[in-house]
Amino acid sequence: MAAAMGAWSARNRKTAVFGWLLFVVLATVLGGAHGSTKVTEAESMPGQVARAARILDDAGLKSPASETVLVQSPTRSADDPEFRTAVGQVTAAVNGTGKAAEVRSPYETKAVSQDGHSALVLVTLKGDQDEAVENVQAVLDAVAGVQRQNPGLTVVELGDASSGKWIKDQFKNDFARAEWTAVPLALGILLVAFGALVAAVLPVVLALTAFIAAGGLVALTSGLLHTSDDASSVMLLVGLAVGVDYCLFYLRREREERAAGRDARTALAVAAATSGRAVLVSGVTVVVAMAGMFLTGIADFRAMAFATILVVITAVLGSLTVLPALLSMLGDRVDKGRLPLLGKLRRPDVAQTGGRFWNAVLTPVLRRPLAATLLAGAFLLALATPLLTMHTANLTFRQQLPAGNALVAASQKIEAAFPGSPAPATVVIKAADIDSPAMTAAIADLKARALASGRMHGPVEVAVHADKNIATVDIPLNGTGNDATSNDALKTLREDLVPATVLKVPGTEAPVTGRTAGSYDFNAQMTGSMPLVLGFVVLFAFLLMLTSFRSLAVAGTAVALNLLSVGAAYGVLTLVFQHGVGASLLGTAGVGAVESWVPLFLFVILFGLSMDYHVFVVSRIKEGRDRGLPTRAAIAHGIRSTAGVVTSAAVIMVAVFAVFGTLSMQAMKQMGVGLAVAVLIDATVIRAVLLPSVMTLLGERNWYLPRWLGWLPDLSHGESVPPLGAASTLPGQPGTPAPAPEGARHRRIEV
Repeated sequence: MAAAMGAWSARNRKTAVFGWLLFVVLATVLGGAHGSTKVTEAESMPGQVARAARILDDAGLKSPASETVLVQSPTRSADDPEFRTAVGQVTAAVNGTGKAAEVRSPYETKAVSQDGHSALVLVTLKGDQDEAVENVQAVLDAVAGVQRQNPGLTVVELGDASSGKWIKDQFKNDFARAEWTAVPLALGILLVAFGALVAAVLPVVLALTAFIAAGGLVALTSGLLHTSDDASSVMLLVGLAVGVDYCLFYLRREREERAAGRDARTALAVAAATSGRAVLVSGVTVVVAMAGMFLTGIADFRAMAFATILVVITAVLGSLTVLPALLSMLGDRVDKGRLPLLGKLRRPDVAQTGGRFWNAVLTPVLRRPLAATLLAGAFLLALATPLLTMHTANLTFRQQLPAGNALVAASQKIEAAFPGSPAPATVVIKAADIDSPAMTAAIADLKARALASGRMHGPVEVAVHADKNIATVDIPLNGTGNDATSNDALKTLREDLVPATVLKVPGTEAPVTGRTAGSYDFNAQMTGSMPLVLGFVVLFAFLLMLTSFRSLAVAGTAVALNLLSVGAAYGVLTLVFQHGVGASLLGTAGVGAVESWVPLFLFVILFGLSMDYHVFVVSRIKEGRDRGLPTRAAIAHGIRSTAGVVTSAAVIMVAVFAVFGTLSMQAMKQMGVGLAVAVLIDATVIRAVLLPSVMTLLGERNWYLPRWLGWLPDLSHGESVPPLGAASTLPGQPGTPAPAPEGARHRRIEV
């Protein structure tokens, strides 16, 4: 298929190039005109949180965005006239913005600290959460104005809208910074890899156009499958990495064949039938791995999976269709813009030997494969050991934001003055008659039992919407919001208090939502779906490798080595972000937990991306073996001839992922560092040491296929490559030589 697509592209160069440009423009324009439909709260969260959101949405009730303004004095009490004046200024200033639906004084709500030196002004903003985020800046400015008028007091604001605005703005800025940093990095690395400007620009341009087109397709289809901001980040991350890699694999093979003396048509035909095939197989593997995220049942994961699948499919299509056309048009002009210094530094035989460094690594590995296997395996297992202590949590915004942030400082001050979770649990009660005496008594009983439990505290707020037969009861939980204390309080509320009170009234449902409930339900869903996702990805990766290489050993080795690299990445992630080892080097600190969605996400992404290298390297080994090389010689040839391109591809991926490790959000840092470490390990320890040593130990058993699996299709890696100097055209073109006899396909050909 890959050879046929390459042949069509080279025969129809203008159609392929202008067709690709038209596709990119149409996808972008139509997607932009359609707009993106984002995942709602009811979709994004599982369990009782999702049910509570649906009840409120169906009733047309929007969860109001609440803000808290802390007024604090080290010397004056809340009853002091100056303190009261400051509270009055806050109330007047916030009301004056016209953005607040309700402002409640601490003298009304009794929100005064035990020591009497702190008070909370409670603000409810107009509109839904999105509107509140847009409007909160006016309130923040008003509160800042009161602070300037009262330098002897502390007047700070914190809440859903202010934290949401910071995260939204920072997400946008980080995304732009990642985009503008990753692209020049990739271009610089490709310049070093090829030593020529045109050859370096080509993969970056194709990867960016694939990303742009996929973005339009995601927006266009978001009405059917809602998307998210996280999906856009992941699409850039994966799209740029795989798009550049696929073009790099293809282009390097074509350049290698030309350097070996083949004519332009033959070189392009060989690249299409070999590297093109590896791109196709690795692309299918990434798509299948990403599809595993659909099994989580979480809308954000479905959005990320769908966006990534689209960008990978688009990148594969670009590499297999428009790239051969461009190479056919450019010919040897693809080496235009050569950098003289880099050309002098590069050895002419590097494509065959892998260069001094990789040759020095590979020689002792092939000489003593058992020792190499044991040492590399022990190293990776040692790196993976911290995984046994991994603790996952849905990180609070305090943990997500960088140290020293103004919102973090405000949160710390509020928590110190008012211990306990700042975000209450909310019981959403839907009843047949919310105003009935039985329900009124049940709500009062719930409030009394909550305060008497010792695991919750006041103030308990009750809001009744009689026309909707819905009531909400806000109950602050003890703890920080995502620790064991808060989780225990949530369990008590859900499993004991709610069933013993409001649920005793017939026809009532009462899911419990809130920040703690969201974290708890999300973790429970992730934990429950993890084995299913892992099993799906591992099984289908094994079957794809088995079908592609017709070998049980190759398929089993691929899965085992990928699991080792993922385990090592998990260990490093736990060590840095949970235990804080080396965290300061990344401009962060150990937060005591790994973001709950990161391990599963890393597993799926890494299992797909690792197959890029595995398919590319093992395809080259199988190609040499099919042409008559002994297995050990085929391994040496395959590793050495792919060392340069794998190194270049890995450096690009590590650089792109490392950019995300420098972003502000803790989750993005963890994702970027985890991916960068895993790819680095995969391209060095796995591909340069473990893969060749294990395959050398297995010998001819690498190609073992039981007779009962003989029905598997023969997707040959040993496509007929004509000898140097033989006239050749692309497969399927007039004048193509007749296929070589079966026996001739396996003769040894020196390239």
